[in-house]
Amino acid sequence: MLDTVVVGALWAMLPAYVPNNAAVLAGGGKPIDGGRTLGERRVLGDGKTWRGTLVGTLAGVGLALASNAVDEIVGDAVGVTLPAFPLGAAVGLALGAMLGDVAASFLKRRSGRQRGAAFPGVDQLDFVVGALVCAAAIAPAWFGETFTLPRLLVVVVVTPALHVGTNVLAYQLGLKAEPW
Repeated sequence: MLDTVVVGALWAMLPAYVPNNAAVLAGGGKPIDGGRTLGERRVLGDGKTWRGTLVGTLAGVGLALASNAVDEIVGDAVGVTLPAFPLGAAVGLALGAMLGDVAASFLKRRSGRQRGAAFPGVDQLDFVVGALVCAAAIAPAWFGETFTLPRLLVVVVVTPALHVGTNVLAYQLGLKAEPW
């Protein structure tokens, strides 16, 4: 049963796990805050761009929709019924992940942290909170059926480890300037 919960939770979060990685690859472009400051600090910083947000969101939505084509095949292979992604859920998860990351950047600037500075806890779960809130708002019925309490617990426990691992890999590949 635990395997079913873990696999279902990770599958359901795929559209939220991909956007920030895609945004790093797309990188650059005009910053969302347009260089504006709030007090003496930038609102978000140069790391949050329109292009990255758009590419990240589209990558997450695209992955969700592509996943719908293979969910039964993959589910049968691992012995789990995997959730399909309606468009609203796909958009909610992907866009929400990006918005959660933007919100964390805002919090980082307000707390005096520079771009790339570690913010333990927030760095690992910002996109999760954004994705779950947006998915719940846009596709509430799907969200309620898909994110049971056990799946939510798996997401909150497993995601930080996945986040750290993928960031270390991106750092080693030269895609990120810091390993967090």
